Amino acid sequence: MMKEAVKLVLREKTLFDVIFLDGTVKRYDILSLADEYPELNQLKDRTIFEKGRLLGWSGVSWTDDIDITVQTVYLDGKDVTSEYDYDEICLAALGYRIKDARLGQYMSQEELAKKTGIDQSDLSKIEKGLANPSIKTICRIAKGLGLKIEVLFK
Repeated sequence: MMKEAVKLVLREKTLFDVIFLDGTVKRYDILSLADEYPELNQLKDRTIFEKGRLLGWSGVSWTDDIDITVQTVYLDGKDVTSEYDYDEICLAALGYRIKDARLGQYMSQEELAKKTGIDQSDLSKIEKGLANPSIKTICRIAKGLGLKIEVLFK
């Protein structure tokens, strides 16, 4: 089963963490593949490494030539979930779900902001997992997306 990545956290040297939708956080050193892929040594340059970004939910990319699938990170990375505040994991997953639903309707943040009365910059923070929206705000977002809230605890 494909694991969905919701947030990338760049760390020291060439380490990075990926927060997954299932609540797992995996740490990976991209240089562990440098023997097989020497071009990865470019990432020792911090300015290049800091350009890392998620490619949707399926990969991490630094340049056109340097990327890795999140499946590799999930399977081979070190589980560091316990190092994270559970709130951060939940907010990252919530933001991912909101963004995914919005993009699935080909809606911009500006359009959703107009429908909900929520400032676009606040929506951006929510989608990035950087804000802690109230239940009322989440309900307004769901309504703006034409969705219903379903509460599920596992």
